[in-house]
Amino acid sequence: MKFFENISTYDYSFPAVSLAYFLRYPNPYSTHVLTSDVIDRYVDPDTQRLHTTRLHLKKSKIPSALLRLLPKGIGGSENSGQSYILEKTVVDAKEGWMHTESRNMEWTGILSVIEKQVYEREMPPEGERVNVRTTVTFISRLGQSKLLSRARKAADGSSSSGSELDDEAPKRGFFSSLSTSGIQRTIELIGVTRTRDAILRSKQGMNVVLERLRHGGIVAVLEGMRRDREGIPAPLAAGGPMQSESTTAWRQAWLKGVNSNAKRPTHLEYDDDDD
Repeated sequence: MKFFENISTYDYSFPAVSLAYFLRYPNPYSTHVLTSDVIDRYVDPDTQRLHTTRLHLKKSKIPSALLRLLPKGIGGSENSGQSYILEKTVVDAKEGWMHTESRNMEWTGILSVIEKQVYEREMPPEGERVNVRTTVTFISRLGQSKLLSRARKAADGSSSSGSELDDEAPKRGFFSSLSTSGIQRTIELIGVTRTRDAILRSKQGMNVVLERLRHGGIVAVLEGMRRDREGIPAPLAAGGPMQSESTTAWRQAWLKGVNSNAKRPTHLEYDDDDD
C-alpha cells in the first residue's frame, strides 16, 4: 500500500470553488473524460448538506511500464479502452467545506486507486480562499489470490499429494523472478508517479473553470465546455481569455466571497499548453 498527499490553495471564494468542482469536466486538461453522470443527489434534511454520487467515463489504458510486469493476457483488449470512476461528494455550504472521494471501478485486481479531497474555506485578512488537501491511496492485489490458494493448500497438506505440488511449480512462471509483494509495490509506485502529474493537471483544469466563472459566469463555463468538447481553441482578447460583459460586482462575488473589502488581482494567469 502506498500513499500520496498534496496540499494546494485556490484564491477564490468557497461557492466559486465548489461550483467549479462540479463543472470541471470537460476542460482543456481533461480531454480524456468522456462523460459525467449524476446517479444520486440529495440534501440531508438534518444537516442541510448536499450529497452527490457521480459516474465518470474516461479514456484509459494500462501504462506500458505496468504492462511489462503483467502476465500476458491480463491487460487484454481493455488496455486501449475506457474505464469508470465513481465519485462521491458531501458539501456543507454553511460551514464552508467539501469532502470528495473517487475510486476506479476497472482493473481493481491490478491496482485500486482511492482519492480523497478536503476543501476548506479560510478567511484571512486579505480575503477568502479555499485550501485543498488531497490524499491518494494505492493498493495492488495482483497475485494475492494465488498466494492465498497456496497457503490453503499448504495448511491442508494431508490432502495434497507431493505430485500435485510438483505439477503446480512450473505454472508459477511470472512470479518466479519477482516476489508477489515486490510486484505489488512496483505497481503502486507507478501509480504514485502518474498521480503527481494528474493532480497538477487537475488543478490547472479547475483554474480554467474558475477563470470562466470569474469572467462570464455559468454562460462562459457552458460555452467553454462546448468548445472543449468540440476541440475548438478558446477565443482570446487582449492576450488573455475573452471577457464577457459581466459586472464588477459579479467578479467580486466569486473572487472575494463574503469579504467584500479584500483586494484581489483582476486576472489569474494559467498555463494552457496541452502536451
